This record gives sequence, C-alpha cells and structure tokens, in this order.
Amino acid sequence: MYFVEMIPFRTLPAFLSAVLLLTGMSANAEFQRSRLDTLSETFWKWRATEQPFTNDDIPRIERSSDFVVDWSPDAVRTYHRQIEEFEKQWRALDTAGASVGDQADYRLLGSAIARVYWELDGMPMWRENPDFYLQQSLGSVYALLLPPAPFAAERQSQLLARLERIPATLVVARENLTDMRGPYVRVTKSSLEGIEGRLDRYEAAMLPELSEANRARFRKDLTTAKEALVSYRSWIDSKAAGLPEKTAVGREGYLYFLRNVALLSYTPEQMLAMGRQEWERSVAFESFARAANTGRPKLPVFPTVAAQVESADKAELAIREYLVSHGILSVPPEIKHYRDRPLPAYVAPFSFLGVTDDLTGPSRLDQDSSSYKSDPTKVKGFFSVITAMDTRPLMVHEGIPGHYFQMAWSWHHPDPIRRHYYDSESNEGIGFYAEEMMLEAGLFDDAPLMKESIYSMMRLRALRTEVDIRLALGTFTLEQAADYLASTVPMDMPTARSEAAMFASTPGQAITYQIGKLDIIRMLSDARHKEGDSFRLQRFHDFVWLNGNVPFALQRWELLGDVSEVPAIPASFAWTSH
Repeated sequence: MYFVEMIPFRTLPAFLSAVLLLTGMSANAEFQRSRLDTLSETFWKWRATEQPFTNDDIPRIERSSDFVVDWSPDAVRTYHRQIEEFEKQWRALDTAGASVGDQADYRLLGSAIARVYWELDGMPMWRENPDFYLQQSLGSVYALLLPPAPFAAERQSQLLARLERIPATLVVARENLTDMRGPYVRVTKSSLEGIEGRLDRYEAAMLPELSEANRARFRKDLTTAKEALVSYRSWIDSKAAGLPEKTAVGREGYLYFLRNVALLSYTPEQMLAMGRQEWERSVAFESFARAANTGRPKLPVFPTVAAQVESADKAELAIREYLVSHGILSVPPEIKHYRDRPLPAYVAPFSFLGVTDDLTGPSRLDQDSSSYKSDPTKVKGFFSVITAMDTRPLMVHEGIPGHYFQMAWSWHHPDPIRRHYYDSESNEGIGFYAEEMMLEAGLFDDAPLMKESIYSMMRLRALRTEVDIRLALGTFTLEQAADYLASTVPMDMPTARSEAAMFASTPGQAITYQIGKLDIIRMLSDARHKEGDSFRLQRFHDFVWLNGNVPFALQRWELLGDVSEVPAIPASFAWTSH
C-alpha cells in the first residue's frame, strides 16, 4: 500500500500499478471497471466545457483550445439535462463485487456529479451573484494570463477569443440574474470600481506580448470589452436597491454539500467545536512562541523582488532535500519546481480576480509552477507580509510539499479517476497540514520568529471554519464575517472582505483547511496504532499525497478498512429532492 523508499518517478506508474493490485484496487470479475473508467473520462471532458471559472486556484482545469464560455439560458438547461444523464449512468453501474478501491472511485465520481448539482441549484451563483459573470468574462481571460510568457500563437488566439466573448457573456448575465443578493452586488461593484484604469494598464502591458498581426484586433476587442464592463457596472448599480440580503444556503443545503459533495459525516456543530479548539490551541502556541522570541529583532523585509525570488529558489531546493533526509515524504526528482517570479505587469491589474499563481496542469507536467510576487517593501496583505520576510511558510502550503507538489503527483496517478477530483477537503487539508508538519519536523528551527507567523496562519484557518459554517447557516452576514476575521485573526480589512465574500458564495470551501488537516492527523494516529513498529511516516505521507485528490473518508476506508465515515448514497443528487 505504501512506498518503501523514494521511487524514481519514471518507475512510479508501474510500481503503483503493482501496489494498487496488491491493495485490491483491481477490478473484480463481477464489477465492470471499464464502464466506470469510460463514464469518468466522458464526464471530465464534459466538465471542462461546463465548469465555471472561480477565484480559487485549486479548481483551475485545462480546457480545449476552442473552449467557449456559455451560460446562456439554453446552455444552463442543457447542463441540467446532461448532469441528470450522467447521474443516471452512474447509478446504473453495478458495484457488486467491486474492491474497496473501485468503490472509492465510484463514490469519487458520484461526488463530482453532486458538485455540479450543487453549483447549478444548491448555490446557484449564476442566478444570484453578478460577480459570477465577472469571473466568466474577465476571469476567463485572467486564467490564460497566468502561465509564464511567452505567449505562443495558440494562446494569443484563445486570449482574443475570450476577450471578444466578454460582451455576450455580460448580456447573458442580465437574463440570468433574476435573484440577485445585496451582499454580492456590493462586492461586485467594489471589484468593478476603476475597471477602466485596470484595463488601460493591462492594454499597455499586454501589447508587447502579442504579435503585430494580433495587436489591432486586441485593441478593438479590449475597447468593446471595456464598454461592456462599464455598462454592466451601471446595470448592477441600477438594480442594487431593495435586493434580498440573504446569502445563507441553510442547514439542509449545507448538509447536502457535506454529505454528497465533500463526503463528510460531521455535523456543523461538531466542526464548530473542532475549529474552536484549534483556534484556542493556535493562540496558545503563538503566545509560547512570542515568549521564546523575547528580545529577538524583527525579521527584515526582502529589499527587492529579485532578492525574494533568489531566496525562494534556495528554499525550495532545501525543502525538497529536507523532506527526504528526514523521512517525511518522497520527492520524485522528475516533479518540477515551485518558483517565485516577479508579478507580470499584464497580470497585476487583474490580481483581484484570484490567486496570482500558475500550478501547471496534467499536460504541462514538464513545466515549473509559478507564484507571482509584488514588491515586498510595499505589500500589505496578510499572507504577502509574511512572504516578504521568509518565503517558506507559504511555500510549504502552496508549493512544496503542498498544492503544486501534491497536484503534480496526483496528476500522475495510475488510476485516471484520481487525477481529476478537486478540493472538498483533501487538497486544502494537505496544504494546511504541511505547514505545521514542517514546523514540528524542524524546518523552521533556524528562524524562530517564523513560528509566530505559522501559528497566526493556523489561527486564520481555524477561524475560517467558524466563518464558513456561520455564513452557511445564516448566523453571520457577509459584513459580520469580514469584521470578525479582521478583528479576531487579526488581519487587514481588504483581505478579510475578500475572504468573507468568497466563503459566502462557496459554502464548504473554508472548512477544508482545518477539517482536512485534523482528518489527516487522526488517520496518521490510527495508522500508527494499527501498524505498530512497522509504521513509517514517509510511507503514510506518500499514500496521502499520491491520493491527494481523494476525500479523506475514502482514503481512510482504503487505508484502514474503516467505512464508517463514508456517507450513504442518497436516492438522488437532484436538488429538488432535498
């Protein structure tokens, strides 16, 4: 079930295929594995045409070169029919005789199907949130800007096509936004303030990246897009008065997400208690770290982006070596590197649309990932201030051994179904777990002051659990959530507002950090108890990271034989049945 040592990456597929056979993941005679594989492949090809853009970096997926954003009423009706057909085919699969691994894959695909229902009907941002269409229009362009330059001819063509599509998408928005909510309107209006200047800065920075043949069309399409975005802002403003303030999905809706999408068996009350206990622990441990650091001078800020990038390159290599030398996690050498880079001038105007990084993708596993950084002497955001002094605290979450490293490893999984799933606890749980894992494993012993920063990040993630749940249940408004984060973390208000807005529109996302981390810790404890002296930390982590797209209830079933935390399959995923 585990790696016994660090396996050269080129041998991983064959090695893991053998491992999976040994653990019972091969198809049994009674179960037609090929039907599940075919359905999964068909579903994910379709999903790449339907999945909406968001400001989250984990769900960014690769799309075909001829992809077209389409949220017209006809398209939405088609999406509903298609997901109903996928569910019908999924339920028609006979899992009699299937191994635990095959049943886990079956549930994994069911979770992905339930997520589509959740997006279309459970939290229908396409009807309630005007920011949804800012993401489908300008956000679709932003996604193409994130991979590093140069811009090959095909990417330029895609950029121009998506830019040209913006006016049509914003026309559709006016048709679909029949149930707008006041908090979402205020957030969108704030995002669109000064959009003209942002687009002007983007134009000046982007023109040199384009071929001479594409520049005239770019100017024309950008002018049309600017007019459409300004008109959209005016339209939103005209509709702002008297809108409902409710954004909460409610307890029943939240439980739908927990049971069917996230595959979590906890109640909201249990998670509130878990988050509160972890917040209290983080406050206490930060207090201890501050006492230990008495008399130490503050860390200096990197004087330039170049200095920050140079430090990050050294740190990334050191972390890779540390993981292996201390028996924490295998590091296949063919997994590429996580690089800090200066924030490109053509990305900067749109940084409000999402995380400024590029975590590559299944077709770009030969490329390094990129995390874009601004002038460290001028940053003010909660996370940016920490990274301006030491690149490692955020690197272990976002880069190695966190998101980029885990996703690159999982994209190589010999089981193709496990290459696709995206965060409903697992990905962010691993990223957050990696922070304290590396702290306790001694990585930061050479920088005691950074321990305070890591505990402050722990404090934020614990509070996110409470904010997520209270927003979903309706005991927090968006504004109350922002105020709570700003005063209790504490953190800067712009970051707090951004976090609150995201969590209000994506209930269940902000719990993933803390609840996922706790599930890994519990699984580790149980695995060590079960295996006794034969337990190996590196082996355990290799299993978790390779299967990092798989919810922990399913990982636990496979690793420990404990199915008790896997929620029952409902009679239907359709929202009207809940």
